[in-house]
Amino acid sequence: MARLATRRPADTPGSPALKRALTTPLLYFFILGDVLGAGVYVLVGQVAADAGGAVWVPLGVALLLAMLTAASYAELATKYPRAGGASHYATRAFGPFAGFVAGFCMLAAGIVSVAALARGFGGDYLSAFVTLPVGLVAVVFLAVLALVNARGIKESTRANVVATVVEVGGLLVIVALGGWLLLRGDGDVGRLGQLGTPEKGAAAAVLSGSVLAYYSFVGFETSVNVAEETRDPRRSYPRALFGALATAGAVYVLVGLAASVAVPTARLAESSGPLLEVVEEAGGVPPRVFSAIALVAVANGALLTGIMSSRLAYGMARDGLLPAALTRVLPGRRTPWVAIALTTLLSMLLALTGSVATLASTLVLLLLVVFLMVNTAVLVLRRDPGEAGHFRAPTVLPVLGAASCVALATQIEAEVWLRGLLVVAVGAVLAALAAVRRSGGAREDGRDEADG
Repeated sequence: MARLATRRPADTPGSPALKRALTTPLLYFFILGDVLGAGVYVLVGQVAADAGGAVWVPLGVALLLAMLTAASYAELATKYPRAGGASHYATRAFGPFAGFVAGFCMLAAGIVSVAALARGFGGDYLSAFVTLPVGLVAVVFLAVLALVNARGIKESTRANVVATVVEVGGLLVIVALGGWLLLRGDGDVGRLGQLGTPEKGAAAAVLSGSVLAYYSFVGFETSVNVAEETRDPRRSYPRALFGALATAGAVYVLVGLAASVAVPTARLAESSGPLLEVVEEAGGVPPRVFSAIALVAVANGALLTGIMSSRLAYGMARDGLLPAALTRVLPGRRTPWVAIALTTLLSMLLALTGSVATLASTLVLLLLVVFLMVNTAVLVLRRDPGEAGHFRAPTVLPVLGAASCVALATQIEAEVWLRGLLVVAVGAVLAALAAVRRSGGAREDGRDEADG
Protein backbone atom coordinates (compact mmCIF):
# COMPACT_ATOMS: atom_id res chain seq x y z
CA MET A 1 0.00 0.00 0.00
CA ALA A 2 2.80 2.39 0.89
CA ARG A 3 4.30 1.91 -2.54
CA LEU A 4 1.23 3.40 -4.18
CA ALA A 5 1.41 6.54 -2.09
CA THR A 6 5.09 7.20 -2.67
CA ARG A 7 6.00 10.00 -5.08
CA ARG A 8 8.27 8.79 -7.84
CA PRO A 9 10.76 10.73 -9.88
CA ALA A 10 8.27 10.63 -12.75
CA ASP A 11 5.81 12.63 -10.67
CA THR A 12 8.22 15.32 -9.66
CA PRO A 13 6.91 18.81 -10.39
CA GLY A 14 8.79 20.59 -13.12
CA SER A 15 9.85 17.44 -15.00
CA PRO A 16 9.63 18.04 -18.77
CA ALA A 17 6.23 17.16 -20.22
CA LEU A 18 5.56 15.84 -23.69
CA LYS A 19 3.29 17.72 -26.07
CA ARG A 20 -0.34 16.49 -26.28
CA ALA A 21 -0.84 16.41 -30.05
CA LEU A 22 -2.53 13.07 -30.86
CA THR A 23 -6.23 12.96 -31.73
CA THR A 24 -8.33 9.77 -31.77
CA PRO A 25 -7.93 9.26 -35.57
CA LEU A 26 -4.14 9.78 -35.40
CA LEU A 27 -3.88 7.34 -32.49
CA TYR A 28 -6.06 4.83 -34.36
CA PHE A 29 -3.75 4.97 -37.37
CA PHE A 30 -0.70 4.81 -35.10
CA ILE A 31 -1.91 1.53 -33.59
CA LEU A 32 -3.20 0.12 -36.88
CA GLY A 33 0.07 0.96 -38.63
CA ASP A 34 2.10 -0.71 -35.90
CA VAL A 35 -0.02 -3.88 -35.94
CA LEU A 36 -0.23 -4.10 -39.74
CA GLY A 37 3.54 -4.31 -40.05
CA ALA A 38 5.84 -6.34 -42.22
CA GLY A 39 5.04 -9.58 -40.37
CA VAL A 40 1.81 -10.34 -42.19
CA TYR A 41 3.64 -10.37 -45.53
CA VAL A 42 5.71 -13.39 -44.43
CA LEU A 43 3.81 -15.07 -41.60
CA VAL A 44 0.84 -16.44 -43.53
CA GLY A 45 2.98 -19.21 -45.00
CA GLN A 46 4.45 -20.17 -41.63
CA VAL A 47 0.99 -20.28 -40.06
CA ALA A 48 -0.15 -22.55 -42.89
CA ALA A 49 2.80 -24.86 -42.22
CA ASP A 50 1.73 -25.20 -38.58
CA ALA A 51 -2.06 -25.15 -38.86
CA GLY A 52 -2.97 -26.38 -42.36
CA GLY A 53 -5.07 -24.71 -45.02
CA ALA A 54 -7.49 -23.04 -42.58
CA VAL A 55 -5.08 -20.18 -41.92
CA TRP A 56 -7.94 -17.91 -40.90
CA VAL A 57 -8.66 -19.95 -37.73
CA PRO A 58 -5.37 -19.29 -35.83
CA LEU A 59 -5.50 -15.69 -37.05
CA GLY A 60 -8.94 -15.31 -35.48
CA VAL A 61 -7.84 -17.02 -32.26
CA ALA A 62 -4.77 -14.79 -32.03
CA LEU A 63 -7.01 -11.73 -32.40
CA LEU A 64 -9.16 -12.84 -29.44
CA LEU A 65 -6.06 -13.51 -27.30
CA ALA A 66 -4.60 -10.11 -28.20
CA MET A 67 -7.89 -8.43 -27.25
CA LEU A 68 -7.61 -9.87 -23.73
CA THR A 69 -4.27 -8.23 -23.05
CA ALA A 70 -5.36 -5.10 -24.93
CA ALA A 71 -8.16 -4.66 -22.37
CA SER A 72 -5.55 -4.57 -19.60
CA TYR A 73 -3.50 -2.01 -21.50
CA ALA A 74 -6.62 0.10 -22.08
CA GLU A 75 -7.33 0.22 -18.34
CA LEU A 76 -3.77 1.05 -17.33
CA ALA A 77 -3.11 3.55 -20.14
CA THR A 78 -6.21 5.56 -19.23
CA LYS A 79 -5.56 5.21 -15.51
CA TYR A 80 -1.92 6.32 -15.80
CA PRO A 81 -1.56 8.19 -19.14
CA ARG A 82 2.23 8.51 -19.17
CA ALA A 83 5.16 7.45 -21.30
CA GLY A 84 6.80 4.35 -19.88
CA GLY A 85 4.01 1.87 -20.50
CA ALA A 86 4.50 -1.60 -19.04
CA SER A 87 7.55 -0.47 -17.07
CA HIS A 88 5.54 2.24 -15.33
CA TYR A 89 2.64 -0.12 -14.56
CA ALA A 90 4.92 -2.86 -13.19
CA THR A 91 6.76 -0.29 -11.05
CA ARG A 92 3.50 0.88 -9.49
CA ALA A 93 2.22 -2.65 -8.93
CA PHE A 94 5.34 -4.59 -7.93
CA GLY A 95 8.09 -2.03 -7.31
CA PRO A 96 11.02 -0.67 -9.32
CA PHE A 97 12.78 -4.03 -9.76
CA ALA A 98 9.84 -5.54 -11.67
CA GLY A 99 9.38 -2.25 -13.49
CA PHE A 100 12.95 -2.29 -14.71
CA VAL A 101 12.69 -5.92 -15.90
CA ALA A 102 9.45 -5.19 -17.78
CA GLY A 103 10.90 -2.08 -19.34
CA PHE A 104 14.15 -3.82 -20.23
CA CYS A 105 12.28 -6.64 -21.98
CA MET A 106 10.27 -4.10 -23.97
CA LEU A 107 13.37 -2.10 -24.82
CA ALA A 108 15.28 -5.21 -25.90
CA ALA A 109 12.39 -6.36 -28.07
CA GLY A 110 11.91 -2.92 -29.59
CA ILE A 111 15.57 -2.23 -30.34
CA VAL A 112 16.12 -5.67 -31.86
CA SER A 113 12.91 -5.35 -33.87
CA VAL A 114 14.00 -2.01 -35.34
CA ALA A 115 17.42 -3.44 -36.20
CA ALA A 116 15.84 -6.47 -37.88
CA LEU A 117 13.48 -4.25 -39.86
CA ALA A 118 16.40 -2.06 -40.94
CA ARG A 119 18.21 -5.11 -42.29
CA GLY A 120 14.99 -6.26 -43.91
CA PHE A 121 14.63 -2.89 -45.60
CA GLY A 122 18.06 -3.29 -47.17
CA GLY A 123 17.41 -6.87 -48.27
CA ASP A 124 15.49 -8.60 -51.05
CA TYR A 125 12.64 -6.11 -51.34
CA LEU A 126 15.03 -3.22 -51.99
CA SER A 127 17.01 -5.41 -54.40
CA ALA A 128 14.01 -5.37 -56.72
CA PHE A 129 14.95 -1.74 -57.41
CA VAL A 130 18.62 -1.25 -56.53
CA THR A 131 21.45 -3.30 -55.01
CA LEU A 132 23.32 -1.65 -52.13
CA PRO A 133 25.26 -2.96 -49.08
CA VAL A 134 22.74 -3.98 -46.42
CA GLY A 135 24.76 -2.43 -43.58
CA LEU A 136 25.00 0.95 -45.31
CA VAL A 137 21.28 0.96 -46.11
CA ALA A 138 20.43 0.01 -42.52
CA VAL A 139 22.49 2.85 -41.02
CA VAL A 140 21.13 5.52 -43.37
CA PHE A 141 17.60 4.15 -42.96
CA LEU A 142 17.81 4.31 -39.14
CA ALA A 143 19.31 7.80 -39.20
CA VAL A 144 16.45 9.11 -41.35
CA LEU A 145 13.87 7.47 -39.07
CA ALA A 146 15.53 9.04 -36.02
CA LEU A 147 15.25 12.49 -37.60
CA VAL A 148 11.54 11.96 -38.34
CA ASN A 149 11.04 10.73 -34.77
CA ALA A 150 12.86 13.74 -33.31
CA ARG A 151 10.92 16.21 -35.44
CA GLY A 152 7.74 15.48 -33.54
CA ILE A 153 5.05 12.95 -32.68
CA LYS A 154 2.48 14.68 -34.90
CA GLU A 155 4.75 14.61 -37.94
CA SER A 156 5.69 10.97 -37.27
CA THR A 157 2.08 9.87 -36.95
CA ARG A 158 1.01 11.82 -40.03
CA ALA A 159 3.66 9.97 -42.03
CA ASN A 160 2.30 6.79 -40.45
CA VAL A 161 -1.21 7.57 -41.72
CA VAL A 162 0.03 7.63 -45.33
CA ALA A 163 2.10 4.47 -44.85
CA THR A 164 -0.77 2.65 -43.15
CA VAL A 165 -3.11 3.45 -46.04
CA VAL A 166 -0.51 1.95 -48.42
CA GLU A 167 -0.11 -1.17 -46.25
CA VAL A 168 -3.85 -1.75 -45.90
CA GLY A 169 -4.30 -1.08 -49.61
CA GLY A 170 -1.76 -3.78 -50.44
CA LEU A 171 -3.51 -6.30 -48.20
CA LEU A 172 -6.90 -5.42 -49.70
CA VAL A 173 -5.40 -6.10 -53.13
CA ILE A 174 -4.61 -9.62 -51.90
CA VAL A 175 -8.20 -10.02 -50.71
CA ALA A 176 -9.50 -8.80 -54.08
CA LEU A 177 -7.17 -11.16 -55.98
CA GLY A 178 -8.44 -14.08 -53.90
CA GLY A 179 -12.01 -13.15 -54.79
CA TRP A 180 -11.06 -12.79 -58.46
CA LEU A 181 -9.55 -16.29 -58.47
CA LEU A 182 -12.78 -17.68 -57.06
CA LEU A 183 -14.90 -15.87 -59.64
CA ARG A 184 -12.91 -17.28 -62.52
CA GLY A 185 -13.07 -20.77 -61.01
CA ASP A 186 -9.41 -21.23 -60.13
CA GLY A 187 -9.60 -21.10 -56.33
CA ASP A 188 -10.19 -24.01 -53.96
CA VAL A 189 -12.59 -23.28 -51.08
CA GLY A 190 -12.08 -26.79 -49.72
CA ARG A 191 -8.76 -25.73 -48.20
CA LEU A 192 -10.58 -23.31 -45.88
CA GLY A 193 -11.71 -26.25 -43.73
CA GLN A 194 -8.41 -28.14 -43.66
CA LEU A 195 -7.20 -27.77 -40.08
CA GLY A 196 -4.28 -29.79 -38.79
CA THR A 197 -1.15 -31.42 -40.25
CA PRO A 198 0.17 -34.99 -40.40
CA GLU A 199 2.17 -34.23 -37.23
CA LYS A 200 -0.55 -32.34 -35.30
CA GLY A 201 -4.24 -32.70 -34.66
CA ALA A 202 -6.66 -29.83 -35.11
CA ALA A 203 -6.41 -28.46 -31.53
CA ALA A 204 -2.62 -28.62 -31.38
CA ALA A 205 -2.38 -27.06 -34.85
CA VAL A 206 -4.58 -24.13 -33.83
CA LEU A 207 -2.53 -23.43 -30.69
CA SER A 208 0.78 -23.74 -32.49
CA GLY A 209 -0.38 -21.59 -35.38
CA SER A 210 -1.80 -19.03 -32.96
CA VAL A 211 1.67 -18.41 -31.50
CA LEU A 212 2.93 -17.32 -34.91
CA ALA A 213 -0.28 -15.47 -35.70
CA TYR A 214 -0.06 -13.69 -32.33
CA TYR A 215 3.13 -12.05 -33.52
CA SER A 216 1.09 -10.45 -36.32
CA PHE A 217 -0.93 -8.54 -33.72
CA VAL A 218 2.06 -7.45 -31.64
CA GLY A 219 2.47 -3.70 -31.80
CA PHE A 220 -0.66 -2.56 -30.01
CA GLU A 221 1.26 -2.47 -26.73
CA THR A 222 3.60 0.21 -28.04
CA SER A 223 0.78 2.73 -28.18
CA VAL A 224 0.64 3.15 -24.38
CA ASN A 225 3.96 4.98 -24.61
CA VAL A 226 2.27 7.83 -26.48
CA ALA A 227 -0.80 8.03 -24.20
CA GLU A 228 0.83 11.05 -22.53
CA GLU A 229 0.90 12.73 -25.95
CA THR A 230 -2.81 12.05 -26.59
CA ARG A 231 -5.21 14.94 -26.08
CA ASP A 232 -7.93 12.98 -24.26
CA PRO A 233 -6.50 9.52 -23.47
CA ARG A 234 -9.42 8.35 -21.32
CA ARG A 235 -11.82 8.80 -24.24
CA SER A 236 -9.51 8.31 -27.22
CA TYR A 237 -7.29 5.41 -26.21
CA PRO A 238 -9.86 2.57 -25.78
CA ARG A 239 -11.66 3.57 -28.97
CA ALA A 240 -8.47 3.75 -31.01
CA LEU A 241 -7.02 0.54 -29.52
CA PHE A 242 -10.01 -1.77 -29.94
CA GLY A 243 -10.94 -0.20 -33.27
CA ALA A 244 -7.45 -0.70 -34.68
CA LEU A 245 -7.21 -4.30 -33.44
CA ALA A 246 -10.63 -5.15 -34.86
CA THR A 247 -9.67 -3.62 -38.20
CA ALA A 248 -6.35 -5.48 -38.28
CA GLY A 249 -8.07 -8.74 -37.31
CA ALA A 250 -10.66 -8.40 -40.07
CA VAL A 251 -7.96 -7.66 -42.66
CA TYR A 252 -5.80 -10.57 -41.47
CA VAL A 253 -8.68 -13.06 -41.58
CA LEU A 254 -9.63 -11.94 -45.09
CA VAL A 255 -5.99 -12.20 -46.22
CA GLY A 256 -5.81 -15.69 -44.69
CA LEU A 257 -8.97 -16.71 -46.55
CA ALA A 258 -7.66 -15.30 -49.84
CA ALA A 259 -4.25 -16.96 -49.49
CA SER A 260 -5.77 -20.34 -48.64
CA VAL A 261 -8.19 -20.20 -51.56
CA ALA A 262 -5.57 -19.02 -54.05
CA VAL A 263 -2.48 -21.09 -53.26
CA PRO A 264 -2.08 -24.79 -52.35
CA THR A 265 -1.16 -25.18 -48.67
CA ALA A 266 2.18 -26.91 -49.30
CA ARG A 267 3.29 -24.18 -51.69
CA LEU A 268 2.12 -21.49 -49.29
CA ALA A 269 4.02 -23.11 -46.40
CA GLU A 270 7.28 -23.32 -48.34
CA SER A 271 7.25 -19.69 -49.52
CA SER A 272 9.10 -16.86 -47.77
CA GLY A 273 6.87 -14.40 -49.64
CA PRO A 274 3.45 -16.05 -49.44
CA LEU A 275 1.46 -13.02 -50.57
CA LEU A 276 3.59 -12.77 -53.69
CA GLU A 277 2.44 -16.33 -54.41
CA VAL A 278 -1.13 -15.02 -54.46
CA VAL A 279 -0.11 -12.18 -56.80
CA GLU A 280 1.63 -14.59 -59.18
CA GLU A 281 -1.27 -17.05 -59.08
CA ALA A 282 -3.85 -14.37 -59.87
CA GLY A 283 -1.79 -12.27 -62.28
CA GLY A 284 -2.53 -8.68 -63.24
CA VAL A 285 -0.37 -7.04 -60.54
CA PRO A 286 3.39 -6.52 -61.14
CA PRO A 287 5.51 -8.20 -58.42
CA ARG A 288 7.51 -4.95 -58.08
CA VAL A 289 4.38 -3.27 -56.77
CA PHE A 290 4.39 -5.61 -53.82
CA SER A 291 8.07 -5.06 -53.23
CA ALA A 292 7.33 -1.34 -52.91
CA ILE A 293 4.41 -1.97 -50.55
CA ALA A 294 6.58 -4.25 -48.42
CA LEU A 295 9.25 -1.54 -48.17
CA VAL A 296 6.62 0.92 -46.95
CA ALA A 297 5.40 -1.63 -44.40
CA VAL A 298 8.92 -2.25 -43.11
CA ALA A 299 9.72 1.46 -42.87
CA ASN A 300 6.46 2.21 -41.09
CA GLY A 301 6.92 -0.61 -38.59
CA ALA A 302 10.47 0.53 -37.84
CA LEU A 303 9.37 4.15 -37.36
CA LEU A 304 6.58 3.26 -34.93
CA THR A 305 8.72 0.79 -33.00
CA GLY A 306 11.46 3.41 -32.81
CA ILE A 307 8.97 5.89 -31.36
CA MET A 308 7.96 3.29 -28.78
CA SER A 309 11.53 2.47 -27.78
CA SER A 310 12.53 6.12 -27.32
CA ARG A 311 9.38 6.95 -25.30
CA LEU A 312 9.87 3.87 -23.16
CA ALA A 313 13.47 4.82 -22.41
CA TYR A 314 12.28 8.37 -21.60
CA GLY A 315 9.54 7.06 -19.28
CA MET A 316 11.87 4.66 -17.47
CA ALA A 317 14.37 7.49 -16.94
CA ARG A 318 11.63 9.65 -15.41
CA ASP A 319 10.82 6.77 -13.08
CA GLY A 320 14.48 6.71 -11.99
CA LEU A 321 15.16 3.35 -13.66
CA LEU A 322 17.55 4.69 -16.32
CA PRO A 323 19.99 7.64 -16.34
CA ALA A 324 18.29 11.03 -16.02
CA ALA A 325 19.98 12.26 -19.22
CA LEU A 326 17.40 10.27 -21.17
CA THR A 327 14.67 12.68 -20.01
CA ARG A 328 16.15 15.57 -22.00
CA VAL A 329 13.81 16.92 -24.67
CA LEU A 330 14.30 19.30 -27.58
CA PRO A 331 13.22 22.81 -26.45
CA GLY A 332 11.00 23.54 -29.45
CA ARG A 333 9.84 20.09 -30.49
CA ARG A 334 9.62 18.64 -26.96
CA THR A 335 10.67 15.21 -28.19
CA PRO A 336 13.09 13.02 -26.15
CA TRP A 337 16.16 13.47 -28.33
CA VAL A 338 18.68 11.71 -26.07
CA ALA A 339 16.45 8.63 -25.81
CA ILE A 340 15.94 8.68 -29.59
CA ALA A 341 19.70 8.94 -30.21
CA LEU A 342 20.60 6.11 -27.81
CA THR A 343 17.98 3.62 -29.03
CA THR A 344 18.88 4.40 -32.64
CA LEU A 345 22.60 3.84 -32.03
CA LEU A 346 21.91 0.48 -30.37
CA SER A 347 19.72 -0.58 -33.30
CA MET A 348 22.48 0.47 -35.71
CA LEU A 349 25.00 -1.60 -33.77
CA LEU A 350 22.78 -4.70 -33.89
CA ALA A 351 22.02 -4.19 -37.57
CA LEU A 352 25.73 -3.91 -38.43
CA THR A 353 26.84 -6.90 -36.37
CA GLY A 354 24.24 -9.17 -37.89
CA SER A 355 23.35 -10.66 -34.51
CA VAL A 356 19.69 -9.70 -34.91
CA ALA A 357 18.77 -13.10 -36.38
CA THR A 358 19.84 -14.92 -33.20
CA LEU A 359 17.65 -12.71 -31.01
CA ALA A 360 14.64 -12.17 -33.31
CA SER A 361 12.98 -15.43 -32.31
CA THR A 362 12.94 -14.36 -28.65
CA LEU A 363 10.71 -11.33 -29.30
CA VAL A 364 7.43 -13.14 -28.74
CA LEU A 365 8.68 -14.73 -25.52
CA LEU A 366 9.95 -11.40 -24.18
CA LEU A 367 6.62 -9.77 -24.93
CA LEU A 368 4.70 -12.62 -23.30
CA VAL A 369 6.72 -11.98 -20.12
CA VAL A 370 5.74 -8.32 -20.31
CA PHE A 371 2.08 -9.11 -21.08
CA LEU A 372 1.89 -11.47 -18.10
CA MET A 373 3.17 -8.70 -15.83
CA VAL A 374 0.71 -6.19 -17.31
CA ASN A 375 -2.30 -8.48 -16.89
CA THR A 376 -1.43 -9.20 -13.26
CA ALA A 377 -0.61 -5.53 -12.60
CA VAL A 378 -4.17 -4.59 -13.53
CA LEU A 379 -5.51 -6.73 -10.69
CA VAL A 380 -2.93 -5.50 -8.15
CA LEU A 381 -3.56 -1.84 -9.01
CA ARG A 382 -7.32 -2.09 -8.56
CA ARG A 383 -6.67 -0.81 -4.99
CA ASP A 384 -5.40 2.48 -6.47
CA PRO A 385 -8.26 4.63 -7.87
CA GLY A 386 -5.99 6.41 -10.37
CA GLU A 387 -7.45 9.10 -12.63
CA ALA A 388 -11.21 9.48 -12.42
CA GLY A 389 -13.30 8.09 -15.27
CA HIS A 390 -10.66 5.74 -16.67
CA PHE A 391 -11.56 2.61 -18.65
CA ARG A 392 -12.12 -0.46 -16.47
CA ALA A 393 -11.88 -3.95 -17.93
CA PRO A 394 -14.08 -6.76 -16.54
CA THR A 395 -11.95 -8.72 -14.07
CA VAL A 396 -12.22 -11.92 -16.08
CA LEU A 397 -10.35 -10.35 -19.02
CA PRO A 398 -6.96 -9.75 -17.32
CA VAL A 399 -7.26 -13.19 -15.69
CA LEU A 400 -7.80 -14.82 -19.07
CA GLY A 401 -5.11 -12.59 -20.55
CA ALA A 402 -2.53 -13.85 -18.05
CA ALA A 403 -3.61 -17.44 -18.68
CA SER A 404 -3.27 -16.95 -22.44
CA CYS A 405 0.32 -15.74 -22.00
CA VAL A 406 1.19 -18.91 -20.10
CA ALA A 407 -0.57 -21.10 -22.68
CA LEU A 408 1.26 -19.48 -25.61
CA ALA A 409 4.60 -19.65 -23.78
CA THR A 410 4.25 -23.44 -23.49
CA GLN A 411 4.35 -23.65 -27.29
CA ILE A 412 7.72 -21.89 -27.60
CA GLU A 413 10.79 -24.01 -28.28
CA ALA A 414 13.43 -24.70 -25.61
CA GLU A 415 16.18 -22.91 -27.56
CA VAL A 416 14.11 -19.74 -27.65
CA TRP A 417 13.46 -20.04 -23.92
CA LEU A 418 17.21 -20.16 -23.26
CA ARG A 419 17.84 -16.99 -25.27
CA GLY A 420 14.85 -15.24 -23.75
CA LEU A 421 15.82 -16.13 -20.19
CA LEU A 422 19.32 -14.82 -20.86
CA VAL A 423 17.89 -11.42 -21.83
CA VAL A 424 15.64 -11.42 -18.75
CA ALA A 425 18.63 -12.33 -16.57
CA VAL A 426 20.61 -9.38 -17.94
CA GLY A 427 17.65 -7.14 -17.16
CA ALA A 428 17.46 -8.53 -13.62
CA VAL A 429 21.16 -7.83 -13.00
CA LEU A 430 20.81 -4.27 -14.28
CA ALA A 431 17.69 -3.83 -12.13
CA ALA A 432 19.62 -4.96 -9.05
CA LEU A 433 22.39 -2.48 -9.83
CA ALA A 434 19.82 0.28 -10.23
CA ALA A 435 18.34 -0.66 -6.85
CA VAL A 436 21.76 -0.40 -5.23
CA ARG A 437 22.23 3.06 -6.75
CA ARG A 438 18.84 4.17 -5.50
CA SER A 439 19.47 2.91 -1.98
CA GLY A 440 22.87 4.64 -1.94
CA GLY A 441 21.25 7.86 -3.03
CA ALA A 442 18.60 7.53 -0.33
CA ARG A 443 21.29 7.11 2.34
CA GLU A 444 23.10 10.19 1.06
CA ASP A 445 19.86 12.18 1.25
CA GLY A 446 19.30 10.94 4.81
CA ARG A 447 22.77 12.02 5.88
CA ASP A 448 22.31 15.44 4.29
CA GLU A 449 19.05 15.94 6.18
CA ALA A 450 20.69 14.85 9.44
CA ASP A 451 23.60 17.25 8.92
CA GLY A 452 21.17 20.05 8.20
